[in-house]
Amino acid sequence: MRTQLLAATRSPRRRRLLGVLGALVLVLAGTCAVRPAEAAAATPRTTVTGTFRNPLNTGPDPFMTYWNGNYYLTTTQGGSIRMWRSPSLATLLTSDPVTVWTDTDASRGRDIWAPEFYRFGSRWYLYYTADDGTDDHHRIYVAESDRDDPAGPYHFKAKLAPPNHAADFAIDPGILQHNGRLYLAYSGINPYQHNGINIAPLSNPYTVSGDAVAIDAAGGCPEVREGPEFLYRNGRTWMTYSTCDTGKPDYQLWMMSLPSGADPLVPGNWTQHQGPVFSRADAHGVYGPGHHAFFRSPDGTEDWIVYHAKTTSAYTYSDRTTRAQRIGWNADGSPSLGVPLATGATQDLPSGDPGPGAYWINDDGRSNGAGSLAYTGSWNSGTGCGVQCFWGDDHWSDRAGNTAAFTFTGTRIALLSVRDTGNGYAALSIDGGPEQRLDYYGAIRTGETLQFLSPRLPYGRHTLRVRVTGEHDGSSGASFVSVDRAEVYVN
Repeated sequence: MRTQLLAATRSPRRRRLLGVLGALVLVLAGTCAVRPAEAAAATPRTTVTGTFRNPLNTGPDPFMTYWNGNYYLTTTQGGSIRMWRSPSLATLLTSDPVTVWTDTDASRGRDIWAPEFYRFGSRWYLYYTADDGTDDHHRIYVAESDRDDPAGPYHFKAKLAPPNHAADFAIDPGILQHNGRLYLAYSGINPYQHNGINIAPLSNPYTVSGDAVAIDAAGGCPEVREGPEFLYRNGRTWMTYSTCDTGKPDYQLWMMSLPSGADPLVPGNWTQHQGPVFSRADAHGVYGPGHHAFFRSPDGTEDWIVYHAKTTSAYTYSDRTTRAQRIGWNADGSPSLGVPLATGATQDLPSGDPGPGAYWINDDGRSNGAGSLAYTGSWNSGTGCGVQCFWGDDHWSDRAGNTAAFTFTGTRIALLSVRDTGNGYAALSIDGGPEQRLDYYGAIRTGETLQFLSPRLPYGRHTLRVRVTGEHDGSSGASFVSVDRAEVYVN
């Protein structure tokens, strides 16, 4: 889950890149039933139903819970902690974030990563890692809410440092709740990895009460063991965690388990599950799935995983986006996380989710709602982008003046398509208004990338026009503009 600002000298072993929003023009602003994005022959839905498609957010390192009628989501933002709130999973992408934490203390105000939040009593506790601008100075901190609201406001509560690691690198805090006690699980210095799994006792949500113990967790690669998360079921506690470098396509999840009555501070009580439990799915165009959390459906009947992954197999810290899907349980009582689904795979919303909130318009003009698409000029079309695109097809053109016009009924529209080294500039306008320039170029080819999210509009009928300018910047080799799918939001 490693995330941090770009710097040529930073080590891929211990560094991370902040989830990149910059090129995505956002400033304008069990088993589950799945329709795979690559199933081009599938029959489109004719009405808006209780479904959604990933991504849920353009940031990495997600943590999410459902509470009191809303989903609450955090991702790594770097300089602050922001939270997204929505009554439906289908509309998280368009919810407006609230900044719930910043810090003026220079020792802990930089590189804020991987926040998680938990409710104990009538207060929420926000756990995160931060530094002073030097990666090895990352430490773990906790803030406490002023009232019973996950969105805060929060005040600083404590630094969480086990006595035997008081001055050591520490990231990715997670809270283990076992036999009525609390434990801090995190990634940090231990005999096995620079980033290995450690567990320390807590006497309350904000006080470490003893030394951390090191867990010798397997992972199929030497680099890291990070982002521990927990499920409780069938007489065991299940700990899943991320392994390998998050820049690699093989970033993945492994698992250990602990009997319900056993002491988690005794390393020998943990049983290692052999092999990854959630890993790259090339057939779905999903790479590096990891840094995850679990949440329950609104009615409490389903278990879900939220995680970040990429749509490129390149070694890169960019393009990590937040996705979610339902998980199941095996006959032996262990969780079955399944296979990561393609971005664009249509899934049923969690049970009890009030949806619907969105529908799609495909690049061939089909829609499962009140939407359509019309082209002017000559556009190429085909299946060259394969599983990287919705239904395995897209349209593209480099001819200046060619247009693609999405007509939709709703309040907001998002465009998703390929970014590539041969892409150039498009000019976008809504309802005949002024055009905005949008660069489709990407130094690494990625599919199903969020290119544009419109401002909020009055509910009704609107038209978004995408015009090919025939221009590109000096880094690009051509001026192509790609069209794949649009997501239309109705509330």
